[in-house]
Amino acid sequence: MSGSYTQSPLFRGMTEEEIELCLKEAKADIVGFRKGETIFNQGDTPRYITMLVEGSVSIGNDSVNGKRSIMGMFSNPGELFGEVFLFLNHNEYVNYAYASSPSKILEIPKEYLTRPGANPSALQSRMLSNMITIFAERTFYLNNRLQVLSCSTLRQKIARFILQNMNERDRVTLKMSREEFADFLNAARPSLSRELMKMQDDGFIKVVRKDLIVKNLEGLKSL
Repeated sequence: MSGSYTQSPLFRGMTEEEIELCLKEAKADIVGFRKGETIFNQGDTPRYITMLVEGSVSIGNDSVNGKRSIMGMFSNPGELFGEVFLFLNHNEYVNYAYASSPSKILEIPKEYLTRPGANPSALQSRMLSNMITIFAERTFYLNNRLQVLSCSTLRQKIARFILQNMNERDRVTLKMSREEFADFLNAARPSLSRELMKMQDDGFIKVVRKDLIVKNLEGLKSL
């Protein structure tokens, strides 16, 4: 079952045979989740390194008044989520994760990497090295998220998000619902919908279902 994991940053630089050996040694397992089903809750004790195999996952956090904030979205096979709590020896998750679509998750018992023993194998050492890179990439992602949330207006937040995520065809395909996108921007869904339409009317973007197509790149940069 290792073939689909060769692109995962956790297994960077490893062959399929080496990945298969790691998964066997770690006694890893694949678990299926229905759309909307919880993968882990706030307050749960972290027990696994969780990797997306198929589908999509959202990470959320609820404030004391019940407002939901989307902290991150994962839709690329091989991506990890929630791993930082394992290496902090944190007693519980402070966020929750749920399947945004029918999903399969690879669960690797945390002890395989957090307690490798006095003489970790070469493969364990390589995975730990890869984990350091993953943490660095996660820090970069959070920095980009902070740049979005620190914008003064909703229009600026949308523009910053588009500039960070657009592809070579000058478009962003949203991998989340409109409601989740609003939560990600810390905005109300009606406000987001109105602002997207205003930005389209003003010639900045074109909205086609889940695609945000850039029509005025320099204009977005100047917001």
